Amino acid sequence: MALADTERAASGCGDSGSPFSEIIELNVGGQVYVTRHKTLIAVPDSLLWNMFSKKSPKELARDSKGRFFLDRDGFLFRYILDYLRDLNLVLPDYFPEKSRLQREADFFLLRDLAKRLSPRVSKDNSISEEISQSDTEDGAQCCSSSGEPLHALSASGAMRSPSLDSRKSGYITVGYRGSYTIGRDIQTDAKFRRVARITVCGKTSLAKEVFGETLNESRDPDRPPERYTSRYYLKYNFLEQAFDKLTEAGFHMVACSSTGTCAYTSNDPNEDKIWTSYTEYVFCRE
Repeated sequence: MALADTERAASGCGDSGSPFSEIIELNVGGQVYVTRHKTLIAVPDSLLWNMFSKKSPKELARDSKGRFFLDRDGFLFRYILDYLRDLNLVLPDYFPEKSRLQREADFFLLRDLAKRLSPRVSKDNSISEEISQSDTEDGAQCCSSSGEPLHALSASGAMRSPSLDSRKSGYITVGYRGSYTIGRDIQTDAKFRRVARITVCGKTSLAKEVFGETLNESRDPDRPPERYTSRYYLKYNFLEQAFDKLTEAGFHMVACSSTGTCAYTSNDPNEDKIWTSYTEYVFCRE
């Protein structure tokens, strides 16, 4: 009877006879994940399938809180888990960890996923990267009889922009000064002041490409495209709006730093304190 239950759990037909609970908590490199048992055994002969169908809970390592422990990259495991849910993988644009994710797929014995992530070698021995099945369907290219490349339509019907691969790499730094007042009773809500100005530093051509008409060029209108400038600022005061534009242009944040100072509104130490900070965010497009 026990053997039949084990075989039924291993095949993924049901978890009623499995020694594992339906909901399983994992600690992967310090990151906590909660998933179903059937998700972990979705791919036969994978490492997780062997762990959670061939072994008992007592045989697996646990952390101090009783969660099953895996000493792997906790950040990349989210993509492993996404793949196990429906055997499909969709990565964000300009994903820089494809080689490391392929290594994780190899470790977990997910051969189909590792194959999708491996670089393709074309007939002329040049290497191109194939992100995933869904990405290649969205951005696949074909050639016409004349040899001209054609861009296939994605599932949503949108055409992949031919300029996507010709964008220049580089860095853009976004900075702002902000201040807020804390009253004498620190339990009360802080009074935030509006961000006065968001500055943009980087190559002129990149700044104009990303921010377009929202970039105020009045202080430095004639700087050549390949020169660097720190004299631009935005016409709006919402950091989220700037971040959205950078994300749409393929940039991702790689660093952030902030400094702060405190001063009193008067010589009376019992009066409100004003905190002033300056923060910079560095974005990169590879």
